[in-house]
Amino acid sequence: MDDWPESAVLLDVSLGDAGEFDRATLERMGHPVLVCHGPSAEAPCRLLGGDGCPKFEQAHGIVFKLDLGRDQHRQIVRRYRQLARPDVPIRVLATPADAERYAELLQDVEVWTHEPNVADLDGFAAEVEAADRLW
Repeated sequence: MDDWPESAVLLDVSLGDAGEFDRATLERMGHPVLVCHGPSAEAPCRLLGGDGCPKFEQAHGIVFKLDLGRDQHRQIVRRYRQLARPDVPIRVLATPADAERYAELLQDVEVWTHEPNVADLDGFAAEVEAADRLW
């Protein structure tokens, strides 16, 4: 991760095209966004298998929108926090009920219980840029 590009690369981890957040907003702010559509039965998450993930390795910030009711998806959130630098911003989109149910899992990440709006994304991008400057 020492050779990061000038602009922060953000990783959108979401289920299918319908699950993506408004990545165009971040891209207009000059932040490239990589997309991972999450694990499938045929292709489990490479981070959980210990194989590493090129998209994760490039990420300066992560927006996670998978189903926290699925064990594998909860394991991915845990793995992100274990492998990422402590200052890498991670946002998890969750229902209010899931935010409460999985509060212990989510204690080290920021939780959005609503679709992120422009202000949320702008704040996230600013946090990513600040973390990059400190690193």
